[in-house]
Amino acid sequence: MVKEKITESDKKILNLLIENSRKSYRQLAKDARVSIATIGNRLKKLEKNNIIRKYSTLVRYRELGYDFHVIINVKVAHGHTEKLEKKMFNSPNIESIYDLTGEFDVMLVARFKNRKALDKYLKQLQSYEFIERTETQLILKTLKNNPILIE
Repeated sequence: MVKEKITESDKKILNLLIENSRKSYRQLAKDARVSIATIGNRLKKLEKNNIIRKYSTLVRYRELGYDFHVIINVKVAHGHTEKLEKKMFNSPNIESIYDLTGEFDVMLVARFKNRKALDKYLKQLQSYEFIERTETQLILKTLKNNPILIE
């Protein structure tokens, strides 16, 4: 499938959704100065081309009792990075998985309600035979976590 070119109208619609994904088609059309039908067609195209993967909500997890926000850097035995990534992909505590260059191979960003849950998770992770070592960093405060606007 050949991906279609992103138009200026698409960029405008994307930026409006980045700012507020709850806008109605009517409000998007008004703000982008296009018809409601155009909004529907452009969004279908952006979803089909996997540019928009899903619509989401930014949640304040700390307010819900998730007091431990951590980065877990993982050194994986040669050739087993994909194995780790597959194992971690559906873990309910993992919010992001990054394949890295440098000293560590994989970075996991995760949230836990308490130290006991984090400890249990780390012990499970370290029990995998292909894990050489881990390094965990506690995120004290998130200063910025916003999507960027499209230029």
